[in-house]
Amino acid sequence: MFSLKNKKAVVTGGGSGIGKAIATILAKQGAEVHIIELGIEQASTALEEINGNGNVAFSYACDVSNHDDVLKVFDQIGNIDILVNNAGIAHIGKADTTEESDFDRVMRVNVKGVYNCLYAAIPKIRQSGGGVIINMASIAALIGLPDRFAYSTAKGAVKAMTMSVAKDYIGENIRCNSISPARVHTPFVDGFLQKNYPDNIPEMFEKLSKTQPIGRMAQPEEIGALALYLCSDEASFITGCDYPIDGGFTTLNN
Repeated sequence: MFSLKNKKAVVTGGGSGIGKAIATILAKQGAEVHIIELGIEQASTALEEINGNGNVAFSYACDVSNHDDVLKVFDQIGNIDILVNNAGIAHIGKADTTEESDFDRVMRVNVKGVYNCLYAAIPKIRQSGGGVIINMASIAALIGLPDRFAYSTAKGAVKAMTMSVAKDYIGENIRCNSISPARVHTPFVDGFLQKNYPDNIPEMFEKLSKTQPIGRMAQPEEIGALALYLCSDEASFITGCDYPIDGGFTTLNN
């Protein structure tokens, strides 16, 4: 089950965290994985681990917010079967504390970046006879989170784009779904704690973990496992859906 042999997958932001976990598990299941990162060095660890285990991965330096650069990279890669739009940035702030430059930056990466990759990838997937697109949304698209105005706005757009793409291309054998994680223990979380709470990291880590009713953060590999399922033929009847993976956050946090 869940074999991706003879499939070619693109994972944006695949050098660390959730993207790395997704790239690794897709490669483990037989896919040829192409990682797009802002810089080649940011993908080096993922590339070494994947290829070191006898699987196949390549990396490309590209800013997903740059339309022309994205088109050039996808032309290099050629026809594909799977696109995982994972690249994104975070931002903390309310509507009246978010500077215009920060709002534009989040939209440019988290919204235009997804559009750019969809625009470039869909013709490549069409030439393969169909395939799968997964967009990384967030529970921030589903419920109100404090101090996440720009980020929530962007992820709401990602969820909407997912539904639109699923509708538009269902007749071309292209499935499109989104995944909406709650808090996941990634290097971003560790960096956030180090920067903002250097004197009480363990206490704050515990506090953040317990915001999920299940009592802990997700591991990136758990998000990767869901992505694998949605990319596989076993999920061939699933399109136009968003999948919260949140330890009960959206339903049990009363």
